[in-house]
Amino acid sequence: MLLELKEVEAGYLRGINVLQGVSLHVNPGELMCLIGPNGAGKSTVLRAVSGLLKPSRGHIRFDGRDIAGLRPDLVLRHGIAHVPQGHSSFPAMSIHENLLMGAYTLHDRVERGRRLDRVYTMFPFLAERRKEKAGNLSGGQQKILEIGRALMLAPRMMLLDEPSLGLAPKMARQVFDTIKRLKDEAGMTILMVEQNAKSGLAISDRAYVMELGRERLAGPAGTLLNDPRVAQLYLGGTLAS
Repeated sequence: MLLELKEVEAGYLRGINVLQGVSLHVNPGELMCLIGPNGAGKSTVLRAVSGLLKPSRGHIRFDGRDIAGLRPDLVLRHGIAHVPQGHSSFPAMSIHENLLMGAYTLHDRVERGRRLDRVYTMFPFLAERRKEKAGNLSGGQQKILEIGRALMLAPRMMLLDEPSLGLAPKMARQVFDTIKRLKDEAGMTILMVEQNAKSGLAISDRAYVMELGRERLAGPAGTLLNDPRVAQLYLGGTLAS
């Protein structure tokens, strides 16, 4: 396994833990999805992994190394990139400048150029509109730009927090297609939090269902998609369409 969480507890107020002993793992090259109702602790898992939140208990290991409590910049150096919830692009800057921000720690111009070429090859519309301001892009296109910016870091693993949040169905499908391509074509290992359970499970290899800060169910995504326990736990009997 590439990432392992074992009995992780974490929260935002002293003595009050959102995560109540979460244990899960992600294998190399796997697209793994966390689903569950609001307040289940899904996004908190990502923040604990990326260093934005320090666990009060438990272990987080990445490629066998304990990264629990490391600063976000040190977690990034280990190869984990976090694409947060909502929009995080710089709207007044060009698409090209936004992508370059993803390589701010890279001083090798040749390698930076290679990474830019790879992103532009994967997402041709970014290349065609590279001089435009990022704020001119649609919500879905901005999310793809943010994913492209994360790829400039050449991560070994990507954390995606609610990538379809606030998007129209057509744009959400475009983003999900992009995530599936990252896994299938680029071999990227992905841990994704997604509120749209049906769409998230449809593109994932495995999934965990969370409730009240704990993982309640786990298994192949296709199996969980048709598991009545998931529907009952998630929305009282039906999955989001």
